[in-house]
Amino acid sequence: MKKMDTDTLCNIRELYLCIMRFENLFEETFGLTLNEGMLLCTLSHAPSSMTCGELAEELDLSPSNMSKVIKSAEKKELLSRRLGESDKRQMYFSLSAKGRAQLDAIDMRQLDVPECLLRFCDNR
Repeated sequence: MKKMDTDTLCNIRELYLCIMRFENLFEETFGLTLNEGMLLCTLSHAPSSMTCGELAEELDLSPSNMSKVIKSAEKKELLSRRLGESDKRQMYFSLSAKGRAQLDAIDMRQLDVPECLLRFCDNR
């Protein structure tokens, strides 16, 4: 593993702050946290419904954090939940009609992405 210099650390801090600003703007504009938006996007591309564990792995969130995101999205009626067929303890999640409509309504052109985040994206 390469040793990190202070410039790299400062750049990571700047990127982190840019992402926080973007997440606040995203939530103000669309009424969703960034994690909720990523959850909807993930489910929209899934070939079938997914378990909490599968979603946590896909989004790189802890199982407890994923449960909180799912609970919040369910409270907004963005998800459908069904019991597993072979294991009734297992829950499977998919987009509800309201979740699909919410995802379809997201137009990223409505956001002024922070300049610092655009700089990072342009360097890729």
